[in-house]
Amino acid sequence: MASRLPRFSDGPIIVDERASDLQREALLRILSGQDTEPGATVFSVFASTLVKVHEPIFSKIDFEVNIDGRRARLVVPGLIETRGEPILNPVTGNEHRVRIDMVGGFEYTLAEIGRGWSKASGPISYELADSYGQFAHLHLSQSGIVQ
Repeated sequence: MASRLPRFSDGPIIVDERASDLQREALLRILSGQDTEPGATVFSVFASTLVKVHEPIFSKIDFEVNIDGRRARLVVPGLIETRGEPILNPVTGNEHRVRIDMVGGFEYTLAEIGRGWSKASGPISYELADSYGQFAHLHLSQSGIVQ
């Protein structure tokens, strides 16, 4: 199976280890932009900019998200830990609610903006603290955003 799977560049694609062989193959084709019209989805656009190839990783994925609450948590053991939270007013400590309404975009139609922390190891190692974050529903087909 591994020899038939697409390969990825600049950052490995991580797929939940519980996916069947057919699900893995389908997800990897979607995430690499192979099953979308050119430029129609964020996956297709990003895949066209990559230069270094890494094998996909199949691992346990622990993921929780509350888009309206601007909170998220992602853990892939030994590879990445990420969390997202709302932006806070520096004076009052109250949560700010900021949104981006992207008309005609290829990523999403509406995103809640927050802040995030990430620490990754493996083929690409980095650490971000109190950085920019987006929380959005993705409704995509091979032709782009589904309205």
